[in-house]
Amino acid sequence: MGRTTYRCCRGMLFILLMGALIRPASAQTAAATDETDLETPLDPDQPLTEFPDFGVEWPDLDDTTEPTLDESETETTAVPALEENSPDQKAPAEQAPAEERLFENESAADEYRPTDALAETAYRISFEGLPDRLGESFASRFEILSALEQYRDDDANFAQIRRRAQSDEELVERLLRIEGYYDAVVQTRFETDGVERVHVVIEVQAGPLYKLAAITLPGLEKAVPPDPEKFRETFGLQTGAIVNSDEITEAIGRLDMAMVENGYAFGKTGEPELEIDHAARLGDLEVPVVPGGRFHYGSIVMAQSDLFDADHVQMIARFAPGDLYQASDVEDLRRALIATGLVSTLSIDPVVADDPDKVDIAVNVTPAPLRTIAGELGYGTGEGARAEVSWEHRNFFPPEGLIRFTGVLATQEQSGSIAYRRNNYHRRDNVLNGRTALSVVDRPAFKAQTFSVAANIERKSSLIYQKRWSWSAGVELLASRETDVTGPTGATGRDTYFIGALPGLVTFDASDDLLDPTRGFRLSARVAPEASLQSGSFFYVRNQFDGSAYFPVSDKIVLAGRTRLGSIVGAGNNRIAPSRRLYAGGGGSVRGYGYQSIGPRDPNNDPVGGRSLVEFALEARVKTGWFGGNLGIVPFIDGGNVYTSSTPDFSGMRYGAGIGVRYYSDFGPIRIDVGTPINPQPGDTRVAVYVSLGQAF
Repeated sequence: MGRTTYRCCRGMLFILLMGALIRPASAQTAAATDETDLETPLDPDQPLTEFPDFGVEWPDLDDTTEPTLDESETETTAVPALEENSPDQKAPAEQAPAEERLFENESAADEYRPTDALAETAYRISFEGLPDRLGESFASRFEILSALEQYRDDDANFAQIRRRAQSDEELVERLLRIEGYYDAVVQTRFETDGVERVHVVIEVQAGPLYKLAAITLPGLEKAVPPDPEKFRETFGLQTGAIVNSDEITEAIGRLDMAMVENGYAFGKTGEPELEIDHAARLGDLEVPVVPGGRFHYGSIVMAQSDLFDADHVQMIARFAPGDLYQASDVEDLRRALIATGLVSTLSIDPVVADDPDKVDIAVNVTPAPLRTIAGELGYGTGEGARAEVSWEHRNFFPPEGLIRFTGVLATQEQSGSIAYRRNNYHRRDNVLNGRTALSVVDRPAFKAQTFSVAANIERKSSLIYQKRWSWSAGVELLASRETDVTGPTGATGRDTYFIGALPGLVTFDASDDLLDPTRGFRLSARVAPEASLQSGSFFYVRNQFDGSAYFPVSDKIVLAGRTRLGSIVGAGNNRIAPSRRLYAGGGGSVRGYGYQSIGPRDPNNDPVGGRSLVEFALEARVKTGWFGGNLGIVPFIDGGNVYTSSTPDFSGMRYGAGIGVRYYSDFGPIRIDVGTPINPQPGDTRVAVYVSLGQAF
């Protein structure tokens, strides 16, 4: 055997999967001959080429005599070839071969010869002789591409099984060439084990591994020193390495990435060429390289857009003019612009700048629909039904200035609000928020008519960028007229509160998903100093600390836990407005109990809230195979209590337990929880139901 040269398309796993790996010299000669024939002028008077053995006499329809074959015809007739995309296509009935014609290889026929070769039967597959060094990629590729695997759940006759096995022999040879076995011999034999009728055994003689001899990267020397040496080290392959197509493809990918991450905005590699010496069992690899010059960032340029201008895009970008070009910076900018929610289509490309050492970044965007009408329905025991509708325009105040109008109609609440939000406010990922709301709340714990104005600035996670650290700081002003119990007889009184607050929040998120975490943990701390004007002024501080953790037990089971501690210091319980006290109970608190129903109660058996609370929750999130694996079952147990003192004493804990259902939709889990109180207080319902979007925590 001599040398064979491969010019390979990297989009087909370098040397394989769908095409023939080896192009023998004979095939190249034939191709050259065809090209020569195409250049020869056609003679219209030339007689047609004879087709040997072509032609069958027209049958006599009146002749009822069965056709017969002589002995020579019987030996040479074979099962008609099946179409490539239909390995189970059956031969016409008149061409069905006799049993002995199924075995071109008589040694295979000696292993197993079915009594009825055309009977439908099942089969199983096994390998013999596969090298130990083959990894999982071989098995996964065989499973995806194998005709035997693709149709193994369908009964087939022996002719079909054998045809699939013949196809897979060629496949296994190609897969072994990926791993560096260019002399592999693959044969198939058939056995029976008395349980399943056919046992397909694929026998492999892998032969020796081929190794790389010469590795050349022509054109790499045109990169700016010392980059050629660095890139060659990044390429990584050395003489003596196994001729493994996957490793060659990975090396080329590393080289491409190294160039575009080090200033070579237009750097690329050409199609690799591998020359195999079968006699020496060696391969010479050549990968052409076009560095294309080393550049720094110039300006961001974009066509006119009503969404935002080039200056706003530059503020979002994590690179500045003059920085060394890196493709990862450009990809990061692409993701950030998509995260604005304002873009329908987007292209970002480096283009030649006026300065020969720089490239400009051309950004072209097509706006997405900017207006949205949304609705939300929910229900919770103790809260009742809740309906919310909103209208928003996400770029009402360019750039990225959103305005939203929201109305809520619920069993215990009616409210309306106007919200303003500006994303990427003076800095990437900074969000400026403003909100004005008017609400009427009528709950067992309190009744309040409230007007509020609030604003804050925050850095928070999004579905695209989940941050480890997020925070917010702001101001809140409200005037609220609220009803509270004023004595031991259960009499009520109404007071007006004017409250100013400076709420702050810090969160550390080490979980793996924002909406449906399966591992990691989260910690958050809220601190809000508040001043109240009501029968004189006084100050107090509201604090709340939350933590949750997620532990994967298996691919389908996650254990999740949550705890919460809250405290108000600086004022007595009766001086604090009822709406600003701490409460527990409900779908986001202690399930099994009504909303805000846990804790001390007044003579009317209504909750009065408190100055401290403690809560915990434990649940197992179990995914099932129902509805395509999108349905989950969640047993849970929760506990907690509220105290009138500023620190909890962990006495009188209330416990609830139940089970939930999760439907994992494309936009997050839909949650239905049903719980019951284990040690209820008088007046607590026996069953509580909660419906919402997202996990409980």
